[in-house]
Amino acid sequence: MSKQNRPVEGEHKYEQHVTSTDEHEERPGRSLVTTDHDVIQEWAHARGAKPATVPGTEHQGRAGVLRFDFPGYGGNDLAEISWEEWFETFDQRKLNFIYQEHKKDGKQSNFFRLENPEREDA
Repeated sequence: MSKQNRPVEGEHKYEQHVTSTDEHEERPGRSLVTTDHDVIQEWAHARGAKPATVPGTEHQGRAGVLRFDFPGYGGNDLAEISWEEWFETFDQRKLNFIYQEHKKDGKQSNFFRLENPEREDA
């Protein structure tokens, strides 16, 4: 099994699991969870977001806190990184990508968070 298709870890009884770009929310406002690189990249591209990290949070030569730089949202405190570097860090930390495609009113949502199910304080 490739890292791109590693299973979501932890309990997610309120989030819909997504494993490919062909899958979408059951209803607007639904929380989704995935580890699939194509799904994450497609979601970010649809919003014009670029992979980024918070400068000064690097650890042992790896990217630090992962973020997305959305156009028009003041990403001055972020450093753009490559998709390869973003996903390498994402996979090494065994993160889950929790997100929304649309708000309940049907408007596009930029909501996302990264979860490490192995950390209680995450």
